[in-house]
Amino acid sequence: MASKPLRPCKHPGCSELTRDGYCAKHKPKHQRKASADYHSWYGKTIWKRKLRPSQLIHEPWCAECDKQGMRTKATVVDHVRPHRGDWTLFTDETNLQSLCKYHHDKKTALEQAQERSKNGAFF
Repeated sequence: MASKPLRPCKHPGCSELTRDGYCAKHKPKHQRKASADYHSWYGKTIWKRKLRPSQLIHEPWCAECDKQGMRTKATVVDHVRPHRGDWTLFTDETNLQSLCKYHHDKKTALEQAQERSKNGAFF
């Protein structure tokens, strides 16, 4: 079987030849986990035609706005506890809440910051 041809490293300005995209000196330290493929689950029929629409019909108003005495139409269905690739938690209807985009983005940013600090990865 033929091997890949040698090509210059993808790092700007590096002319080191490699088969893997980056030379050993410039290889990215933080590779995205292969298990992060669960993001594609949001394109599945069970999410698009059952879980998400059902949640928005059942709870059409943002849960966080409601706590503040405001009534804002929910546009996003959020997992109360992040599923992180756990199919059972992903499809658990009791783990879903309706949120407006503002509160969903705020919650997600906070969760991601906590995850980064837990893993010691600061950018």
